[in-house]
Amino acid sequence: MSDYEFVLSSGEVVPVVITTRRGLRNITLRPKTRPAREIHISKPWLTPTSAAIRFLEQKRKWCERIFDSAPQKMPIKPGDYIEFLGRKVQLLHDAGRRANEFIIKDQIYGTLIVGGDIGMFERRVRDFIRAQFLVVLKQMIHTAPKEFWPRRIAVRDTSSRWGSCSSSGTMSFSWRLAFAPTEVMRYVVMHELAHQKHMDHSPAFWQQVSVLYGFGVERAKRWLNVHGAELHKFF
Repeated sequence: MSDYEFVLSSGEVVPVVITTRRGLRNITLRPKTRPAREIHISKPWLTPTSAAIRFLEQKRKWCERIFDSAPQKMPIKPGDYIEFLGRKVQLLHDAGRRANEFIIKDQIYGTLIVGGDIGMFERRVRDFIRAQFLVVLKQMIHTAPKEFWPRRIAVRDTSSRWGSCSSSGTMSFSWRLAFAPTEVMRYVVMHELAHQKHMDHSPAFWQQVSVLYGFGVERAKRWLNVHGAELHKFF
C-alpha cells in the first residue's frame, strides 16, 4: 500500500512509496513508469515524512514531464488485435480450452485463442508472446555466421536496455522487442552479435553491425530511438 498519493495535472493518481534508509544523507526521488506508475522516495532516518512530501512538490514539474512522456499501459481483452513478431493477431478467449492455440492465417494476420480462466487472459497472452519471441530470436541469431552465436541466451523484461552481451558470451534481450517491427528486432540482435568481436562501440564495431545486418541498419536504429518507449505500452 502506498504512503501518499500524487495527483497529476491530468487527474491521474500516482501512488507514492516512502522508504527510510539508515546512512542516507539526502532525500532521493525516483518516478517509475513501468511496470507500475509509482513514485519512490527514500529519506534519511531522521528526516520527517512531511519534508519528503515537500521535496516531491518542489519537483512537481519534473515528475509531470516524466509521466506525461511515458506511454500509458493499454489493457487487452478478447476481441482485440495486437501486433507482435510481424503479425497482426486477433485475441480470442475460450474458457473450455486448457491450452492456447495460435492460428497463422498468412504472413500478416493470425489468431490466438487463449484458454483458461478469463482472469488469467492477459498473463497467458504475455507468456505466449514471450515464448514465441524466444523462438524467433534463436532463428534470427542462427542467420548469422556460427562464430557470432552466443553461448547462452537470456530473455528479460528490462526497462532501459534492449539487449546486452557479457564477456562470458551470454546475451540478454528484452522480450518487448516482440512488439517492434521484425527488422528493428533484427537490428538489436545483430548489434549484440557484433559485440562478440568488438566489446565497444568503436567504428569497427558499427562496421561489423552493418555487415551482419545489411542494408537499412540506420533506418532500424532510428526507429528504435524514436519509438522504443511504445514497446512498453502492454502488460
